[in-house]
Formats: sequence, C-alpha cells, structure tokens
Amino acid sequence: MQYLRRLFVKGHPPASGAPCPAEPLAVIGDIHGRADLLDKLLTRLETTQPDARCVFVGDYVDRGPDSRAVLDRLQSLPDALCLRGNHEEMLLDFLDRPAELAERWLRNGGRQTLASYGIDLTEDVAAANAAFASALSDGTADWLRALPLYWQSGNVVVTHAGPNPAEQVAGQPDSVFTWGHSRFLRQPRGDGLWVAHGHWVQERANATEGRIAVDTGAVFTGRLTAAIIAPSGRVEFTTVRG
Repeated sequence: MQYLRRLFVKGHPPASGAPCPAEPLAVIGDIHGRADLLDKLLTRLETTQPDARCVFVGDYVDRGPDSRAVLDRLQSLPDALCLRGNHEEMLLDFLDRPAELAERWLRNGGRQTLASYGIDLTEDVAAANAAFASALSDGTADWLRALPLYWQSGNVVVTHAGPNPAEQVAGQPDSVFTWGHSRFLRQPRGDGLWVAHGHWVQERANATEGRIAVDTGAVFTGRLTAAIIAPSGRVEFTTVRG
C-alpha cells in the first residue's frame, strides 16, 4: 500500500513562509545499497510525480547488499541530480588513502560495498583497494568525485547533512554538508531557507522549522522515502517498503 502524507507547511518561526522551489522536486533519502527500494520508488514517482525533478541526498553505498546496482542505476538517470554524502566521501578516502582511512570506511559498511563488486577482504587492504579502483575506472569514480555538496532551487537547499543555520550556506566548510553541523538540528534558520536533508534517520519523514528530513533508514527499516516539494509550498512524503 502506498504511504502518503501531505503537509501544507505554513512555516515555523523563524523560518519565514513555506518551502517554494522553482520547480517540483522529489528529494530522495539515503539508499545505502537498497537497489530494490530505489527501483520501487522510482517506478512510483514515474507514475505519480512525472514532472518532479529527482534529487538524491547522498549515501548511496554501504551497509546494504547492492551498492553497485544503486550506483549503476543512478548514473543511468539522465535528469536526476545526485549529491555527495559522507559514505561517498569515505569511499573516496579509501580509494585515495587506503593505508590511513580504510578502517573507518570498512567498519561503516564498506565491506558490503566491496562485496557488491565481488571483492573479498580475505585479500589484504592494498589488493582490495587496487581491485576496487579498477572496478570503478568505468567512470564511476569520476562521477562520485564530481558530485556536488548542495543544490538550491528557490528557497529550498538540498544537501546530505545540515550546514550551520547561523551562517549563509555558501562558503561553509565542505564537512558540514556531508557530516552536519552541531547546531543544525537544534537551531532553526533565520533567513527563510528550507534545508532538505538525509543523514539522520527519522521514524517518519517530516518538515518543520526550516528542515525537511527524508532519511527513514532504508537499510535498517526497509523504508525509502521521497519528499515531494511543490512550488506552491505543499510538501508530500511518499514511502516504499521492502
């Protein structure tokens, strides 16, 4: 059964007004290797929201079983916009500095990503790194490196994690867009912008105080959510289950 909640966002001070992008958006939460849920959600959106631009908040890889299939699927979408999450950042760190940064990625789901490429860590880290670099040399590594950290349409900013609400979005350190700022969940923005984001798993997707949270924990809960944000200020959430 389709899960759909509609919110007519009136705004919560100090956020002024409703989230009003320049075009209809479908902002899709963290996928984490759940290619089955991604395909199910895209099929639904093609039917119910054919005019909405799909914007993905990052964390496509790790923990789930099908990271390779997720990356292949996303690269095949001609009009979608994909942003970088902290798990893509850790993957790239593994490619670039395996001796220093392999452990962090591997303990956060990198082993499952390697397995989706047929790479077994019974080999040593250097061998796994070489095999992975070879597998991503089809253009996937370049695609990952080119992913932007945030994107804005109207008064809606989409990013993986949340920037400092007390400062302008532009010019903040890269890390706040992938790992988040300590004030983001505690302090509403005062400039009228709404930030649609993933990173922090929510029991239910929600829109409040200038934040639109779309990560419903696909790899943990079996639920992948999109926020449908209309230029009129209407926000809908649609969730698929696996």
